[in-house]
Amino acid sequence: MVKFSKQFEGQLVPEWKEAFVDYWQLKKDIKKFHFLNNNNTNTKLNSSKHHFLSTLKKFSPFSHPHRDHGAIQVHKKLASSASKGDMYETELLEQFQDSDAVKEFFACLDQQLNKVNQFYKNKEKEFMERGDSLKKQMDILIDLKTAFNQQRCTKGTSPQDSKEDASISCTISCEEESVKDRAEEEQAGQDISIEDDLERSEELGKSMRMKTDQESKLRTLSGRAFNCQGKNLRINIPLTTPSRTFSAISYLLREDKVNQSAKGSKLNINKTKLHHAEKMIKGALIELYKGLGYLKTYRNLNMLAFMKILKKFDKVTGKQVLPIYLKVVESSYFNSSDKVMNLADEVEELFIKHFAEDKRKGMKYLKPQQRKESHSVTFFIGLFSGCFIALLAGYAIMAHITGMYRRQPDNAVYMETVYPVLSMFSLMFLHLFLYGCNIFLWRKTRINYSFIFELSPTKELKYRDVFLICTSSMTAVVGVMFIHLTLLTKGHPYSQVQAIPGLLLLMFLLLLMCPFNICYRPTRYHFLRIIRNIILSPLYKVVMVDFFMADQLCSQVPMLRNLEYVACYYITGSFKTQDYNYCMRAGHYRDLAYAVSFLPYYWRAMQCARRWFDEGEKSHLVNLGKYVSAMLAAGAKVAYEKEKSQSVGWLCAVVVMSSAATVYQLYWDFVKDWGLLQMNSKNPWLRNDLVLRRKFIYYFSMGLNLILRLAWLQTVIHSEFGNVDSRVTGLFLASLEVIRRGQWNFYRLENEHLNNAGKFRAVKTVPLPFHEVDEED
Repeated sequence: MVKFSKQFEGQLVPEWKEAFVDYWQLKKDIKKFHFLNNNNTNTKLNSSKHHFLSTLKKFSPFSHPHRDHGAIQVHKKLASSASKGDMYETELLEQFQDSDAVKEFFACLDQQLNKVNQFYKNKEKEFMERGDSLKKQMDILIDLKTAFNQQRCTKGTSPQDSKEDASISCTISCEEESVKDRAEEEQAGQDISIEDDLERSEELGKSMRMKTDQESKLRTLSGRAFNCQGKNLRINIPLTTPSRTFSAISYLLREDKVNQSAKGSKLNINKTKLHHAEKMIKGALIELYKGLGYLKTYRNLNMLAFMKILKKFDKVTGKQVLPIYLKVVESSYFNSSDKVMNLADEVEELFIKHFAEDKRKGMKYLKPQQRKESHSVTFFIGLFSGCFIALLAGYAIMAHITGMYRRQPDNAVYMETVYPVLSMFSLMFLHLFLYGCNIFLWRKTRINYSFIFELSPTKELKYRDVFLICTSSMTAVVGVMFIHLTLLTKGHPYSQVQAIPGLLLLMFLLLLMCPFNICYRPTRYHFLRIIRNIILSPLYKVVMVDFFMADQLCSQVPMLRNLEYVACYYITGSFKTQDYNYCMRAGHYRDLAYAVSFLPYYWRAMQCARRWFDEGEKSHLVNLGKYVSAMLAAGAKVAYEKEKSQSVGWLCAVVVMSSAATVYQLYWDFVKDWGLLQMNSKNPWLRNDLVLRRKFIYYFSMGLNLILRLAWLQTVIHSEFGNVDSRVTGLFLASLEVIRRGQWNFYRLENEHLNNAGKFRAVKTVPLPFHEVDEED
């Protein structure tokens, strides 16, 4: 039977853990006087006698059922502030053997009850306000849709008659919104796709209010006021896509002209804007319903925790305080209020009425079911793992016999053409394997990575799915490479077998973009959308998953360099003539090598610039400087590698720039990303709150991160490992960087989780499309 403490910890909302009953501390308090009572024989006899008499009184027909309930009395008193509500304090009416320990226990119990009531009341107020806003938003949306349909019918048009998007002409009010309204509107996230149904957004700080007037105008262009159906409204269209960003910039350029002719202008609310507003409200309703569900769980688990701890107290002391205190808990605010239940029913009814055809379909959105993990996935993981190990062993033995990885002139063609393909896939799937390990550890430590990455619960990859993708893909890669090497050893000419690695790469690219619903299509398309957002990062609003993936690309520069070479080798047709030096001789290829080396850092720097523009926090500019230093170090490294004479000037440039970038990156890793190295922390050189119980793991990780950050020294030292080819050494060093990134991933999300828990953020704050403006504004 699972202990309640394990069950309690496994079911609570991770981000609200500090707001739940501290069940473990209450158990420690009970153990204190339980230990003292066990050392006192008289106390044990009296306790047993009292327990025996209490049992007899229960079965006596003449006894009053609450006659022995005189051990405690709970007083309810008003708090100093009305917002805190009622406060509870327990008075001990009987003399316990260890009165100090019992007083300490009930003081802690009262504190926990007051804490639960206060937190529940605050969250209930927050959700009720959100619910009222959503109801008003739905009324506005219904009015606009009604007006839209009436105008379309008046014009005698239908969706089938014309492909043009009809619109409602509304008068622009042209009043600038207040600073507070701007801060609310800037919480807008990415567009809600039909599959995701959620608006991607980030909660922004108070520093946004200090932005300049020009930047505020640009970000609030979508918030222009208009009058429609007798209401002064403002519709928020977030600048999350390139088209909206360009339109905002063009508006800013012609701002004076617009201001001069603003009074007589019109604003069209077309079908596209209404559809976008509808998706925003739909996503907000889903998040509200999820938050209400968390609040229900919060109430039920806390109620059960109070009951369990009081039973344990009665069992240890022989007193019967459970009926008295539990009656108080049942009548307290968090258990007696039914506002959450009523609001959940209203949200469910509203969502089903306007966004779903029936209740069954609506509940799929409101209560998405987790995919059940199949045993067949585990079976195929084991099967492909065995195949991969066997093929890898066979490939390694054959490569050792033929001496393919040794520095010999005969092996130059193989190492220049085939090995980059194997190296590229090895780094890619090693990174994916470490991501699967991260998912396993995040789940083990109850880090809510799905909420942080805003992943759909029905479509996200489990760690078993990631391992299955890795093992099956690497089995295919090593199998093809084994066949390729076998054909070479049997004397087949290079011209006939050189197309095999290229076909392997082409097969993976086609599978990645395959439109059919096979091989995790939602995940593949989500990955492609993230890559698109990264490449166009200054134009798309940056969310957590975007810059997290961009950081992964910063550790995959060797893989991108290999991809560049392989693409050049096969696209130019060099594989037919076996002229593997053609790409190396081409000037455009050498120039492109510089771009590939610092493109990931450039994308990441542009994301930092966009986040600073959206949020106004100067820390993003400091982070941008880190990636600029990495770009300079990468450029100096490429130039040093391409310089045949290995000049001292480029060597000094590599050492200086790489050292500065390393110090910059180490500081940001430990202090900003991991939240460590805090001088005033209760844990020396760590943070106050730690997810892992063993502190030495953090110290070991910091030391390992320092060592792996210095892998660039190989570029300067040029240390050799026997007769092994330098490309094999490069793959080993690139693998160390991927391993460092995998370690960084865990601590980065741990810090993000603790930040969410510190602010009790368990659901996303989805922005609302309509904002009503007063006549005086």
